[in-house]
Amino acid sequence: MSGARLHRPFSEPSPLLRWLAALVVVTYAIVSILPIVWIGMTAFKSQSDAIAYPPKLLFTPTLEGFVDLFTVQTRQPHDFIAKLPPPANWYEKLARSHDMVIVGRSRVVERFVNSIIIGFGSTILATLLGTLAAYGFSRFKVPLADDLMFFILSTRMMPPIAVAVPIYMMYRYLGLYDTRTGMILLYTAVNVSLAVWLLKGFIDEIPREYEEAALIDGYTRLQAFRKVVLPQAVTGIAATAIFCLIFSWNEYAFDLLLSSSEAQTMPPFIPFIIGEGGQNWPAVAAGTTLFLAPIFVFTIALRKHLLRGITFGAVRK
Repeated sequence: MSGARLHRPFSEPSPLLRWLAALVVVTYAIVSILPIVWIGMTAFKSQSDAIAYPPKLLFTPTLEGFVDLFTVQTRQPHDFIAKLPPPANWYEKLARSHDMVIVGRSRVVERFVNSIIIGFGSTILATLLGTLAAYGFSRFKVPLADDLMFFILSTRMMPPIAVAVPIYMMYRYLGLYDTRTGMILLYTAVNVSLAVWLLKGFIDEIPREYEEAALIDGYTRLQAFRKVVLPQAVTGIAATAIFCLIFSWNEYAFDLLLSSSEAQTMPPFIPFIIGEGGQNWPAVAAGTTLFLAPIFVFTIALRKHLLRGITFGAVRK
């Protein structure tokens, strides 16, 4: 067809529009990443460099913030420090250079372990229960399914402060206050609604014919779910797990109210990293950097699944 005109597809953007879109994305990425980079830089600054004005971009890196984060120190007169035995290691030497004496270890490791156990434990449990519930809503005729789905979603809309006092009283009565089990159950209950809504959309996109063929071949319903549905829903499960983990990892209000010592996680602990003479910003930045690391690793490890999961079903052939 020599006389036919070649038209650019309607959905194809112009080069100018692509450049503008790229500029917006790059600008947004820089604005979003800049605070995180600044926190990471502050973690390796000295106290004087951290509070310097104008802010210092070039500085001598130091581990002073991490030493302050992992240890408990007390200020002593220089004459008293001079009479002490020589420092046994490099971080004692670093502390004494600022007229501080290390008297013990802080509880940051315990708080970090609590965040790992509670965050990942509730994420695994919420994703598991959400997958099963979403499969049931997607594949079976559930009475009042729409009403039940709306009720499940409405629990996510409820502000935490509205149920904080009843949950506090219930946890006190049941012996779940300040326990890892109690926090895992609470975060799971909050995240299940999000998991069900996200995963139902993914499972709805998986053709039923695949399962029917497996059932005809002699598979049980559970085997068809495990060998047919789950492999195809892995992108949605990964995306849901990331969103659930972000909520559990960052939750502050519930943990502040329902834990005091044994089950306290990093979010309520970081604001109380206070040094003598004012806020110890390098230690706060070091704690924040440590706190952000698992989320970065988990998200980067599942980044391909996350991108596919977010765009799943958006483009149809």
